[in-house]
Amino acid sequence: MADSKKKNTVAVVEELAAPIAESLGLRIWDVRYLKEGSQWYLRIFIDKDGGVDINDCEKMSRAIDEPLDKADPIEGEYILEVSSPGVERELIKPEHFKSFIGADIMVRMFRPIDGIGKDFKGVLTGYDDGEVTITDHSGENTVTINKKDAAYIKLDDFD
Repeated sequence: MADSKKKNTVAVVEELAAPIAESLGLRIWDVRYLKEGSQWYLRIFIDKDGGVDINDCEKMSRAIDEPLDKADPIEGEYILEVSSPGVERELIKPEHFKSFIGADIMVRMFRPIDGIGKDFKGVLTGYDDGEVTITDHSGENTVTINKKDAAYIKLDDFD
């Protein structure tokens, strides 16, 4: 499947899911449509203040099932999974970065940064148009990276 078609599917599902999530007191963290082995998965990650539980996931799954069938944004079979983004949630969208300024994060770069390496931790101190600023825990060193150069940027709630 072409990347543009996958992105369009994700956008359609996110647009469909957002008001449903809101009506349940939830918000959409992320939507992913991907193939693992021979199977396609549609993963909807939900969140709310205080975190989500299995009941929230079940309610969202039941509520989105029929609208997805009616809208039919996906050709063929897929497995629907609704879950929490988890404690070490990946920061993806601009609003994720902006809402977690001051939070501990962990970063894995595609290529090492001189003097830092490929994996590092710090505090998210800024975000502007894809540029992510991280300050080490000593407060002495700051680095700004482009989000697209990172394999992932996740919350680090385990320090």
